Amino acid sequence: MSNVKYTDDHEWIKIEDDTAWIGITTYARHALGDLVFLELPEVGRQLNKGEDFAVVESVKAASEIYTPVTGEIVAVNDNLADNLDDLKEDLDKGWIVKVKVSNPEDLEGLMDKSSYDAFVEGLD
Repeated sequence: MSNVKYTDDHEWIKIEDDTAWIGITTYARHALGDLVFLELPEVGRQLNKGEDFAVVESVKAASEIYTPVTGEIVAVNDNLADNLDDLKEDLDKGWIVKVKVSNPEDLEGLMDKSSYDAFVEGLD
């Protein structure tokens, strides 16, 4: 069973113990086009499920990134600021934040890979 889930806002979330790694999906990355800037949050910031925590800007638009879980940001991937190409569905390099999850029930209702793929196919 995979520990990676997806949201209908095109974020992925990888769960390791009580920590969630959060990034944007390949679908979101392609929809945005060429990325030019990523505004990152501060470590220690408290997040509520559904709250935006970062902004990614492309030549097409600016788009908020939302957290699928409630918790505290315990790490920020500062490497992304200079390497926007890593901001893809690469779970090792493309994560934006790590959040210590305070409400595990927030994970209920997130999609697995096959459900997300079906969801994306329905968007075309």
